[in-house]
Amino acid sequence: MKSEKSVDRIIQVNSINIGKNIARLRKQMNIKQTDMVAKLQTSGVDISVYSYNRIEKGTQNPTVLFLYACCRILDCDMNMIFASLDQNEPSHN
Repeated sequence: MKSEKSVDRIIQVNSINIGKNIARLRKQMNIKQTDMVAKLQTSGVDISVYSYNRIEKGTQNPTVLFLYACCRILDCDMNMIFASLDQNEPSHN
C-alpha cells in the first residue's frame, strides 16, 4: 500500500514521448523553460529547472500532478501530452 507521501509517476515509454510533447507545446506558446518551471511551482508542483529539463529530455518521469498542471498552463488536454510522436510530426509528403 502506498504511503500518504508517495507520488504517482507516469513512465515514458518508447512509443510515447511525453517530454517532447510538453516541450513542443511549451515552445508553441513561446514559454521559456524557466518561466514554465515558475508557472508549475505557483501551481503547487515542487520542481526544479534541472528536473523539468530532464522530463522534457525523457530521462525523468513526470508525476500526475505535474501533467495536470502542464495541461492547465499549456491549455491542452492529456491526449496532446500522450500523443505518439508520429501523430505530432508534420507530414513530409
